[in-house]
Amino acid sequence: MTSDTDDALDLVQETFLRAARFPGQVPIASAREEEAWLVRVLINIQRDQWRKKAIRKRHGSQEFEGRTRKSQSPEDTLIFRTIVWQALDRLPPRRRAILVMVELEGIQLPAVAGLLGINVITVRWHLSAARRELARTLKPHFGEFHENR
Repeated sequence: MTSDTDDALDLVQETFLRAARFPGQVPIASAREEEAWLVRVLINIQRDQWRKKAIRKRHGSQEFEGRTRKSQSPEDTLIFRTIVWQALDRLPPRRRAILVMVELEGIQLPAVAGLLGINVITVRWHLSAARRELARTLKPHFGEFHENR
């Protein structure tokens, strides 16, 4: 499922981190069920990574990420992070919480829904709206950032 050994090891590590984060979700009836659950989680993590990569590619942010990682000074990095966190602060609290849990913490949508006591479809709706609002807020800064480099 991955292109190299390091990516495969990262995938396995992330799978076991999920199991450690949510031990109540791991079936303990038999080793077969536990193994099947781990394999399913691993596949879902890889699919999420592929989906995120496709979205970034579609929106052209890979070029931006590659350029900023190589050329940003510590000051630029601090400014960029400040801008992003200010944009996150403008989101309504529920949307911000969902976006942070899914994108930064890597929590699966059903787990987010359970934590917030809402339906998974509602989580998806808030996540989609939060991404759109965040992109709209950050768009002027990305353009400015590119022009200054």
